[in-house]
Amino acid sequence: MTAILEREIKLRFDDAASARAAVLEAGATPLRSRRLQEDCLLDTADESLHRRRCVLRIRLESGRSLITFKGPVQPSLMKLREELETVVADGPLLLRVLEQLGYRVWFRYQKYREEFALEDVIVAIDETPVGTFVEIEGGDRGIAEMAEALGRSPADYLVDSYRRLYMLDCENRGIPSAEMMLFDDE
Repeated sequence: MTAILEREIKLRFDDAASARAAVLEAGATPLRSRRLQEDCLLDTADESLHRRRCVLRIRLESGRSLITFKGPVQPSLMKLREELETVVADGPLLLRVLEQLGYRVWFRYQKYREEFALEDVIVAIDETPVGTFVEIEGGDRGIAEMAEALGRSPADYLVDSYRRLYMLDCENRGIPSAEMMLFDDE
C-alpha cells in the first residue's frame, strides 16, 4: 500500500464571513456546506499512539463519519504527514468497538466546517471555540498559491493541530485546559 501524504496549513481569520469572502474572491467554489463536526481523538491507556506521535481520530457529523490514522508530522514549512482515512457507516458504534478494544477518547473538539475547491486544493473554513481558521490542503504549489491569493505569506502559516491551538489559547488566557474543546450551548 502506498502511503498517502497529507499536506496542509491553517491561516487565522477574524471571522467566518471575511474568510468566506476571501476564499470566494480567490476563485474557489463551494464543495460542502457548513456543518458541525465533532472529532474524537483516541489512544490506548499507555498512550502508545502519542508516544509514536500518531493520531487516531473518529470524526462525527450529520449523515457520515470518518476514521483517520495520522502518522508523525514530518519536518516541513507545511504540515506534512501520512494520512489514512475512510468513511464509516456508524461512527458512534465504531467508537464503542474501539473502546472495547482498549482505546479511549482522550480529547474531543467541535468545529463548524464549510469546504471549497480550487484546482488541486481543498479549502475549509473552520469556526472553532478558539477562532476562525482557513485550512488549505493539497500540493505545495497549490497551497502556496491559495495562501497568496488570500493575502497571506509563509510567515502566516500555522501548522499546529486544533488541540494545540486550544492549549495555547487556554495558556494565553490563564485558564486551565480540559479534555474537550466544545462550543457553549447555542
